[in-house]
Amino acid sequence: MALPDLIEIVPLDKPVRAEITVPGSKSITNRSLILAALADGEVTLEGALWSEDTQIMVWCLQELGFMVNVAPDPNEICNRTITVYGQGGKVPGGGTPTHLSGLELFVGNAGTAARFLAAFVCLGKGVYRLHGVSRMHERPQAALFQALRELGYRVDAPNDKLPAVIYGRDAFHSVPDSKKENGNAVERVPTSRCTVSIEESSQFASALLLCAKHGAWKVEVTGENAEESPYVAMTTKMIEAFPHHGGKFRIEPDASSGSYFWATGWLFNTQTENNISAPVNISLYDLMLFLQKRTDSPKFFSVRVLGWPDSNWQIDQKFPKVVPAPPQFPGIVSRATDLGDSIMTAIVIAPFALSKSQFSDLGRLRVQETERVVALQTELKKCGVRVEEDKAHDTLTIYPAQMEELHGAEIETYNDHRMAMCFAILGLKVPGIKIKNPACVKKTFPNFFQKMAAPPPKGLGATIWEIKNGQRTRKLSGEDLFAD
Repeated sequence: MALPDLIEIVPLDKPVRAEITVPGSKSITNRSLILAALADGEVTLEGALWSEDTQIMVWCLQELGFMVNVAPDPNEICNRTITVYGQGGKVPGGGTPTHLSGLELFVGNAGTAARFLAAFVCLGKGVYRLHGVSRMHERPQAALFQALRELGYRVDAPNDKLPAVIYGRDAFHSVPDSKKENGNAVERVPTSRCTVSIEESSQFASALLLCAKHGAWKVEVTGENAEESPYVAMTTKMIEAFPHHGGKFRIEPDASSGSYFWATGWLFNTQTENNISAPVNISLYDLMLFLQKRTDSPKFFSVRVLGWPDSNWQIDQKFPKVVPAPPQFPGIVSRATDLGDSIMTAIVIAPFALSKSQFSDLGRLRVQETERVVALQTELKKCGVRVEEDKAHDTLTIYPAQMEELHGAEIETYNDHRMAMCFAILGLKVPGIKIKNPACVKKTFPNFFQKMAAPPPKGLGATIWEIKNGQRTRKLSGEDLFAD
């Protein structure tokens, strides 16, 4: 059975100790699929995430004509071993130039698929039409499309958003004059350089960099922290490490997905549960070193994520250090330099900090699966949290709250997987939290609620109910909690 439309998370009645695994990184998996398709031979991706976003990428590659084999992963049900037979930079499929609608590629609401494939199909010789769900048609694409045009490719897109028709390397020049722009023959002069801004999304730069070698493109990246953008840095490091002539590539666990379980450990941890005490009769300097060691180490969380990555490829790998052992909490957290998507996790648990917390540089959250800044404050306020937004600086301030000030609510998820997972964790602490459309977690973490409900130490042991007509009707377990 599928996940119900509305579920209730029952608070844990005692601290839990668990060591949990999470599926592979979505960001690394979708980058790996593009790089594997561009490789000179057979590439096997181990530990690859198998969720809506990565399935979409696989299906699009298969639609283009790539052979992609998918096998189960015995260690994690939402991972797969994926073998891609690369074609050395060639993209085999595509619509013919005389049919300007192009080969249809459906990208859903997967930003990585939409952006990476837009650059990828330029290496082909056909015509391609990329489209997705309505929200994907609202999300920004202009900076990427403009960069592709600078490189000499034709991109037809209303308002520079999806749906878009993209012409591959040679397609435009073989279109009959009657089919060209306004009936006129328009020549594009091939170039090898472009500039792309990452102000709205670093995925624009990643899309170009993944294909730059085979397109013979030189890409200049501009925008805030362009040289230090963590996701652009991930792309660059992956390109360096990838087996471009065939081989195996291991995908590490998704740090953003792991943040929900570190957050649970933070919510239910205390100084006494850490079972550690400071030595006596030591200098102030030694005491500072002791406290630094105590708060920097993930071992002091009562819930831990196994196989936690140490590659520094994922910015959210820093979550256990940015959000140290309680009662401490960072005063200011930046979406640009401290955390990526897991900043949403930190925002939702911030009411339990001892003092107010400020979350800055949130602009990119506004143009993702939903307008996340508005969504977060709207749903937190429903639960009794005091939230202040500074629109001019894309900042949210969260004030501490006592348990008696907080209360349950029906949480609108806006079809956003991270909204569902963040507020589900809040429900482990605050009674009466109900999650609408919980199945939206299929985008990146289909077995998330199974992990919540599984008994410790492999799960959190949470109780989850189906809600109908305002009443608890059925306690959920097993396959009932899988999002498909």
